[in-house]
Amino acid sequence: MKFNFFLLIGIFFSVFNLYGQNYWQQRADYKMSVKMDVKTFQYLGSQTINYTNNSPDTLNKVFFHLFFNAFQPGSEMAVRIKSGADKNTRFKIDIDTLKPKDIGKLAVLNLKQDGVLIESELSGTILEVSLNNPIGPNQSTVFSMDFSGQVPYMVRRAGKNSRENVALSMAQWFPKLAEYDYDGWNAEPYLGREFHGVWGSYDVELFIDKKYTVAASGILQNPEEVGHGYSKTKKGRSKRGLLKWHFIANNVHDFTWSADPDYIHDIFPGPNNVDLHFFYKNDKEIIENWKNLQPKTAELMAFFNKNIGPYPYKQYSVVQGGDGGMEYAMLTLITGGRDFDGLLGVTSHELAHSWFQHVLATNEMKHEWMDEGFTSYIATIAKNVVNEEDNYFPLERFYIDYIDLALSGKEEPQMTNANRYKYNMGYEYTAYRKGAVFLSQLGYIIGEKNLAETLKEYYREFKFKHPTPNDFRRVAERVSQIQLKWYLTDWTQTIKTIDYSIKSVETKKNTSKITLERVGEIPMPLDILVNFDDGSQELYYIPIPLMRGEKENPYLIEWSILKDWPWAIPEYSFKINIDNRQISSIIIDPTMLMADVNRENNLYLSEKN
Repeated sequence: MKFNFFLLIGIFFSVFNLYGQNYWQQRADYKMSVKMDVKTFQYLGSQTINYTNNSPDTLNKVFFHLFFNAFQPGSEMAVRIKSGADKNTRFKIDIDTLKPKDIGKLAVLNLKQDGVLIESELSGTILEVSLNNPIGPNQSTVFSMDFSGQVPYMVRRAGKNSRENVALSMAQWFPKLAEYDYDGWNAEPYLGREFHGVWGSYDVELFIDKKYTVAASGILQNPEEVGHGYSKTKKGRSKRGLLKWHFIANNVHDFTWSADPDYIHDIFPGPNNVDLHFFYKNDKEIIENWKNLQPKTAELMAFFNKNIGPYPYKQYSVVQGGDGGMEYAMLTLITGGRDFDGLLGVTSHELAHSWFQHVLATNEMKHEWMDEGFTSYIATIAKNVVNEEDNYFPLERFYIDYIDLALSGKEEPQMTNANRYKYNMGYEYTAYRKGAVFLSQLGYIIGEKNLAETLKEYYREFKFKHPTPNDFRRVAERVSQIQLKWYLTDWTQTIKTIDYSIKSVETKKNTSKITLERVGEIPMPLDILVNFDDGSQELYYIPIPLMRGEKENPYLIEWSILKDWPWAIPEYSFKINIDNRQISSIIIDPTMLMADVNRENNLYLSEKN
């Protein structure tokens, strides 16, 4: 093959420009075997991890997450639930009241690096490991270990015997390598919130009572031996009453499973030859809803495929389990005893996370608003379309909640670490509501068509990576040709607000002078609609110089582009010809897509109205 030097240089600079000089990501490939005792809810496992250091740094330590240790009296999570400035409503049970048989445990034994024992130190949910042999750049090593665990009572996300009587919801259940990235080690304690994982593969063998049906990340490798709805073959048997389930998940950063002896298991054909698996309790009160959910889930996946990008795996599972709704690699755990609207809503949200978090794997501890907010945005729109709800403004609730937060005095910047929000309500509204408004309002700034194209381009460029807010901003800038650093900075790094008002309207003969005032600290371009008493309308657009560009007119009537309004100047006036008409009203932002915290001063009504 002929060597093309200039092509190689071009590829290098395209990668350099896209990700920055130091972009890299680690790799961890797991192989594990686990035996679960369904009488004691204790399990034993062994695993090997082939770990590749793709960073430019030499690593002298590694860290493992032992999440189940959070479910113990006196843990950081147990204390934080009680010490927050407001109640964390996601926790229904006081961890400090758990009995010894109901607490969570996870212990690592016989830990080795390349076959040689290594030292470690346990600190709550983090295991700090000192390496015998440092791992240099572009070097690999193999960790091996045995581990033992006890499944906690269902408190948060994972556990045994949920309120809906699901036996096992096994999320964040194994010793999991912490991610090392451009920020260094992400070895945060588990306090019940967000995660950040290492891309890799999982080859997992689960041994469990043969009566149990298992749902898991990955693709089942032995369906004919297992049965249980995976194939028409009867479920296998073994001398000890255990059945082996063998799953492989490639290019993921997590592995989760659930099991119950009373699961119904259906397989429904999804778009692009993806199999949609549904696991739910054999409860006559919920069966109809779960049957009706299946074609709607296929429609939701088709919507996300079209509006973000193709789902990259061959299977997705919707599983009754957990304590609400939580996304994991290739599946979600959701509570199933809901009305159909609620069941569809939570499925839409958790399925959307397959794109925003499980393919576009942002660091949720730092940028939880990117996965929760982006998911809330697209999932709400998808449900509105798929369920034929015909809601003109399906995101209205998010705007209302964000404005409530902004005016509450309890808001903290979106860049706050997910563990360290003072108020639980502040975290919830910031991550979900304000995060969704970020995207919706971006459509107001750059135009809905550009926003739609930005989401697709963002997915195409950053799937199977760990994108940051700045990565998303740069994609939006390339698509729209509008500068957006000001928006990302003010919206995510401060708690400043948007507030514009119509200060005065002065009319002399056939000319009206309209004066606007910037009350809030965040600058915004403005769409101004003027209505006249004869039924006619005029539309005006005021750019801001920080954008260095303008969006296309999204309205059905023509508009006039006025001179820029610099941020440092608090007032802005412009004149219009009224031609023997009378102004009946003036509206700032008739779309309501700008998150102005005081919309009362966005409206001017003439004295006749």
